[in-house]
Amino acid sequence: MTRNLKITEKINHEFKGFPFREEPLSLKEISQQGWSILKGDLPMPVATLKAKILENNSRWMQYFAKRYGILLAPHGKTSMSPQLFHRQMNDGAWAITVANVHQLRLCRKWKIKRVFMANQVAGIQNIRELTNELSLAPELDFYLLVDSIENAKQLAKAAKDKNLLNPIQVLVELGFFGGRTGCRTIESSLEVARAIKSLEPQLILCGVEGYEALLRNRPNPEKKIRDFLFRIKKLLNKCFNEGLLNEKQVIISAGGSDFFDLVVKEFSNISTKRDVVCIIRSGCYLTHDSLNYKRFFEKIRERSPELELIKPSLQPALQIWGVIQSIPESKLCIVNIGKRDISYDLEMPVPELIFRPGVDRIPQELTKKCFVKDLNDQHAYVEMPESQELGVGDLIAFGISHPCTTFDKWRLLYLVDDNFNVVGAIRTYLA
Repeated sequence: MTRNLKITEKINHEFKGFPFREEPLSLKEISQQGWSILKGDLPMPVATLKAKILENNSRWMQYFAKRYGILLAPHGKTSMSPQLFHRQMNDGAWAITVANVHQLRLCRKWKIKRVFMANQVAGIQNIRELTNELSLAPELDFYLLVDSIENAKQLAKAAKDKNLLNPIQVLVELGFFGGRTGCRTIESSLEVARAIKSLEPQLILCGVEGYEALLRNRPNPEKKIRDFLFRIKKLLNKCFNEGLLNEKQVIISAGGSDFFDLVVKEFSNISTKRDVVCIIRSGCYLTHDSLNYKRFFEKIRERSPELELIKPSLQPALQIWGVIQSIPESKLCIVNIGKRDISYDLEMPVPELIFRPGVDRIPQELTKKCFVKDLNDQHAYVEMPESQELGVGDLIAFGISHPCTTFDKWRLLYLVDDNFNVVGAIRTYLA
């Protein structure tokens, strides 16, 4: 278990959403300022996280993991925030998942003790950077994916040249035709696994892995995902039968944020001579969202109605607030958020709340007739019904459709309470 990390960095007005002041503030000091979104204490746009919902979502996923007897290694690329990583670890996460060496380096700096890299590392300098990180932190419990004999040999040579104290713990990645990385067949996966066995002690094989979510857009996706998960289990059994797996903990891993219920059910009936640990890597559960993952979660609840017993359910925690700067037409207002501030790669953001300073006591919910029809770099075109009273300077809160590509637009997000008072701040390191 990890402890909360103290971040001593000072935040100043060079951070988007931070008010001008002569003296910068620490994250702790920000929580003590008494700022309020509704009182106009912050320049718009600003990114906010609802503190209670964030806490609920983190604990919900740990309840889920405990119920099904699996472990969670949430994907850190979603937020790249040390504070959120430590929240997840303190709530029981087994590890933090990363995608590249840069993210690994930050995890090591932030004192994360176990890191799962759900990716390959290739290229002379990238492998050199990896082995350097591992040499600087021999106590780090680190795992890496491999899907080719060539890459396995490159890693083993680099580990030997660097005189690493510990072997690099690797998992063979199984993929599918038309997918991303991963061996395309079980036989080619076994060839990689045999090569890893021959490269001991520089490498050791700790298990098998796959990423199922890219099958979601194919016909009959649930069947294809179940078939793929079955192939991953079959690969693991063949690795067992050939004695290719190390004597330590054996891992089987899959499960993004879309189909993690299918993963735990398919991996719950693995029959082997040794215990197998199932690791899922969902990352977007922490903030959830108002569109994409909300819909996927509704399907998860339909497939797994027993999850209704875990209350309260996942809820969206992330909102971006902007201000109406122009009402050029009767049913159109222009809000000062755009592609530089909010995700748009999956779907347009959703106008959820409006607050009229001097008129409203609390924010009012907007109907579904309000929608974003277009985004520019710094502007949102919001279509409103004629009955909606609007004024220049009114505030609108937007829900999002993809947490990852909203987080990467902010270095600073505010934690807010139920009354939209600032009770903390979150620092991200995505760029």
